Amino acid sequence: MIQILDSTLREGEQSPGVYFSPSIKLAIAQLLDQIGVDIIEVGNPAVDPEIALAVTNIAKAGLKSKIGAHSLCRLKDVDKALDCGIDFLGIFYSVSQKRLQQDYDISLGTAIDRIVQVITYAHSQQPDLIIRYTPEDTVRSPIENVIAAAIAAVQAGASIISIADTTGYAKPFHPQRRISHYVTTIKEALAEHHLYPKIEVHCHNDRGLALANGLDAYYAGADIIDVSVMGIGERAGIIDIGTILANLIEISPEQNQWRLEYLKDLYSLVSHYSHIPIPPHHPLVGKNAFTHYAGVHVSAIAKDESLYQSIDPKNLGVKSDIALGMQSGISAVLLALKQINREELIDDHDLVSKILKEIKEISKRGTPINIERELPSIVESCSSISRSINRSINEMVGILY
Repeated sequence: MIQILDSTLREGEQSPGVYFSPSIKLAIAQLLDQIGVDIIEVGNPAVDPEIALAVTNIAKAGLKSKIGAHSLCRLKDVDKALDCGIDFLGIFYSVSQKRLQQDYDISLGTAIDRIVQVITYAHSQQPDLIIRYTPEDTVRSPIENVIAAAIAAVQAGASIISIADTTGYAKPFHPQRRISHYVTTIKEALAEHHLYPKIEVHCHNDRGLALANGLDAYYAGADIIDVSVMGIGERAGIIDIGTILANLIEISPEQNQWRLEYLKDLYSLVSHYSHIPIPPHHPLVGKNAFTHYAGVHVSAIAKDESLYQSIDPKNLGVKSDIALGMQSGISAVLLALKQINREELIDDHDLVSKILKEIKEISKRGTPINIERELPSIVESCSSISRSINRSINEMVGILY
């Protein structure tokens, strides 16, 4: 069974301007726990005392999810993370040739010695700790460097190796740059040494391919996929939690451990406190995700929603909707009248036509039409005009006769 690590509280807070207070982090963690996320990565306690407080509070909250912290490959940072009472520790250190030469100014051997020292220390301090080692920028690093570091990390006590596509470099259609290539290559190399850690993937979205790369990794046998709410994170972010869960359920229906009905509340909470609006066209949770507009679409879904929907919104705790505007037809007006409890008007074909004409005129001004708020006044206006015309006709008939 694939596991999900949510990094909204760590990677997500690396979006410029995003800040979650400890109390809001706890509320987000509780919703993630209700959804069924396996691991919640809360942050790096060494960055700020408030992050350490948030990690500690969530670790003590009695959630089913494993609670994790992020750490540089330094003993003092590991100590700060362990002081928070975590279940999971992620340690990262790049072994790319560029970073070794231009940033760290050390050899691969020295880098591996440091990785081994820190992981060994963490394991000795808390033997039941789940330790993940991430060779940062995995997919742009020499594969032999990654394999050497991964072997040493597992032998030192790491039980997870994370393949980090730190810059969104991977492509699912490029043989040597596919995440699946790295998953299978690293798994096979470790197995040759009788080492069988879980393989995690962390896919950035710089090329818009994070979701595709995550699914590619799943098919290759990855064990853990990193996500965040709305995909927020450094630069273009990472895999969005909702979209990958919906796809994984479609691929493997037996994976029904996730409760998607909590997604709407989770996205609303994260959006509100991150000050990042949910795009209206966002899959699953966007305002337009299950809203039908064009006349042909509305006419069809009035008979059977599956004609223009491949996902059942009931599984997400939401309902399908319709929108009114320039693209609307008679079917949309009839459905909208039912929605506002004015079904008695449906058989008045002349009035319905007038309402549709008025809706189209309003939409040309670029004004959105809310069915609950605006439609009643449109109906009243058109009804008044019809009544006035009818009175005039009756008066003229009276004069003539």
